[in-house]
Amino acid sequence: MTANATHAQAWVALALWGLSARQLARLLRAFGSPEAVLDASALQLARHLSASSVSRIKDAPNPATLEKTMAWLTGDGHQLVTWGDGDYPQTLLALDDAPPVLFFVGDREILRRPALAIVGSRNATPQGLDNARAFAETLSQAGVAIISGMALGIDGAAHEGGLRGRGSSLAVIGTGPDRIYPARHRDLAHRLAERGGILSEFLPGTPPLRENFPRRNRLISGLAHGVLIVEASLSSGSLITARLAGEQGREVFAIPGSIHSPFSKGCHKLIREGAKLVETAQDILDELPILRAASATQKTHETSSATKSDTTVAAQIRDFPENDGVEAALLVALGYDPVDLDTLVKRSTLPAEKLLAVLTELELAGRISSLAGGKWIRR
Repeated sequence: MTANATHAQAWVALALWGLSARQLARLLRAFGSPEAVLDASALQLARHLSASSVSRIKDAPNPATLEKTMAWLTGDGHQLVTWGDGDYPQTLLALDDAPPVLFFVGDREILRRPALAIVGSRNATPQGLDNARAFAETLSQAGVAIISGMALGIDGAAHEGGLRGRGSSLAVIGTGPDRIYPARHRDLAHRLAERGGILSEFLPGTPPLRENFPRRNRLISGLAHGVLIVEASLSSGSLITARLAGEQGREVFAIPGSIHSPFSKGCHKLIREGAKLVETAQDILDELPILRAASATQKTHETSSATKSDTTVAAQIRDFPENDGVEAALLVALGYDPVDLDTLVKRSTLPAEKLLAVLTELELAGRISSLAGGKWIRR
């Protein structure tokens, strides 16, 4: 085993002891390196830990778990990021529970970039997806790394937008680094590994356990200098990320929406509680000097809606509660903001003449209203 592999194994073994970050930091300060900590006797460890902790850790780690983890690290592009590395994210080190080791796939340069987290609803509206992509792309073009959780909806759209700019995108996942969840994001995960990054604190082989996703949210906010909530219902997990961001001293931003949309209620709640209302990506750059500095060498182009959307309405309609068929597709495409006919054609892939007929039916039924300028909005 090479010196680097031996050093990596020592860090992994130390992490498998299951001690708190504070306990591990105490041991590393006392002994100087993970190898020295592992070589310490029970008597030496007892000077820094309780007797019960010493008794527990001397039986760890499980050899099979350690072997499996080290085997994953031999894979192409598979890397370990530890407290001892110069590119361990400094924003994470400020957390009381910063993981001593992180499993990473991708370009480690992204770990050094100023970052913004963008999160929101899994069942997002077309307008919400457009906004997430547009904000992410504009900020990424300015050199900001876009962080999200690779979930369906807003997370996936944020990653897509981030990958279009020079800042790229980093996914913080709630499974082991060898598991892609959800499975439909397999292609997105490959592109993140090639042009951005995927990060996990969980051991290889860890399945998608419900309790791990709220836990990973502290890393999403902890890695970033601020968190943008694009869409969120009152029960959305993204509100957990927003709360953690506030506790970590990060700025929280929210995009307002229609008072009739359930996906705006979480954002409006955050704004009432002190989150900053934003309408453009420049609002965020103006608020966070460290992100503004990243964009100093490149003029940002502001936009509040993406020019392209590679998520079709058909993909959104699966969980739509109102009804099925063309009317449901059209209501999904409308979202909760004023929309013109050209945008509806792009979002729904339905011909204009068919859309006009259905729009008329929905307006007569009192479900939508026509506005000046050839736009429609839900009632």
